[in-house]
Amino acid sequence: GRHDNQDRAEGMEEGDSQPTRGGGGFRGRGGFRGGFRGGDDRGPRSLDDRLTDKLMGIGGPTIDLPPSSNVEKKFAGRARLYIGNVTNDLTDEDLNNLFSAYGETNELFVNREKNFAFIRMDFRSNAEKAKRELDGTMHKNRVLKVRFAPLGASVKVKNLTPWISNELLELAFSIFGEVERAVVVVDERGNSRREGVVEFARKNSALAALRKCAEGCYFLTSSLRPVVLEPFEPADDADGYPEKNLPKKSSDYYKAREVGPRLAAPGTFEFEYGTRWKQLHELYKQKEEALLREMKLDEEKLEAQMEYARYEQETEILREQLRQREQDRERQKREWELKERQADDQRRADEDMMRRQQDDMSLRMMHQEDELRRRQQENNLFMQEQRAPASGYETTPAVADQREYEALAGAAAIPTDPKTFLDAYERGSRGYEAGREMRGMEESGRGRQDNSQRSRWGPAGDRRSQAEDYPSKRRRY
Repeated sequence: GRHDNQDRAEGMEEGDSQPTRGGGGFRGRGGFRGGFRGGDDRGPRSLDDRLTDKLMGIGGPTIDLPPSSNVEKKFAGRARLYIGNVTNDLTDEDLNNLFSAYGETNELFVNREKNFAFIRMDFRSNAEKAKRELDGTMHKNRVLKVRFAPLGASVKVKNLTPWISNELLELAFSIFGEVERAVVVVDERGNSRREGVVEFARKNSALAALRKCAEGCYFLTSSLRPVVLEPFEPADDADGYPEKNLPKKSSDYYKAREVGPRLAAPGTFEFEYGTRWKQLHELYKQKEEALLREMKLDEEKLEAQMEYARYEQETEILREQLRQREQDRERQKREWELKERQADDQRRADEDMMRRQQDDMSLRMMHQEDELRRRQQENNLFMQEQRAPASGYETTPAVADQREYEALAGAAAIPTDPKTFLDAYERGSRGYEAGREMRGMEESGRGRQDNSQRSRWGPAGDRRSQAEDYPSKRRRY
């Protein structure tokens, strides 16, 4: 029939409108024969990747969307006409000359085998005018049948929420392709009937939207109500079904038109079966209303379950976050306790070190005081020895101390202390030096009497006496 021819023409036109990739068939520049043009190693991006990128661009809040433009798009799908019963010698130029008087034309397609054609006018008003004036006219001894082409690129969207507008509907479905028109159906009061119509510029876009929404769940708002899509076939309520379109050559036509309009009298055969038809339609209406009520109850039940599940999910997320916070708090508490223990250990170690340093300093000061006291005693003894007359025959106290120390050390009564030994040795050596000084003075007296003992530099004893005139410096360790 006419619609089958239109559908086949749609497929043929869509197939012809697809551009061929690569120049000269599949010989691409920069690659081997059979490759794509340009020699690009990256393959074509899949539909899912393109949809994902577009969804990322519109995935944010959709508050206060800008109003959509009400200007009619030029060469839209709603201005496409179907011309049937054309001759097989019709050319594109003939078709263009036939419709160019009503406006600009585009996308001419003629199928000479099936005797039909398609043409796209610039605006819907011009297409309506051309249809109204050319439908039923004679062209090359053929009666033309001009109709609006079926909108194969249109889809009907169901299960919408009350918060979806025309702008949001157009924005949501623009990811599948160019949208020519998107409207939400409303009732006589202007309230949304929760369904809408989306008209794409290409049939491939409509097919992609139908496939993706059937395979997955596409949400337009925060509500978990996915949209349900189905192909949209608009009803032709503008022209209806005129008398000239009836097949008057059929016998059924004459049989049906034998009797005109009438009202059946009650109790007659016609009234009885007419009543049965009415009861059948009433039963259908009751079942439809009951099904709608049941559907509404199920929707409300599912909505309540969804809200409860959402609340439970949010509560579980909060519990998980609270659990994470408690774990973080415990971890921070352990870290704080560990740092406190480390600080206490460090403080105790510092206190011990400070105590040891103070003890060492106290011992060092005591040792210095003892050393100073000992030196003062030695100086006192030295001054006493200097003041007292020196005698080489009497034993000085220092010599006595040294002999006593050596006796004790020889008897192993006490361990030999080198410092004490050296101090005693120095004190004894000073005593011996004093005795030697006295003997030197006596020998020098005898030396002056003996001139034979003199040398060039004087008596030998003089040099020794001169060296011994000055006591040796006290050694300190």
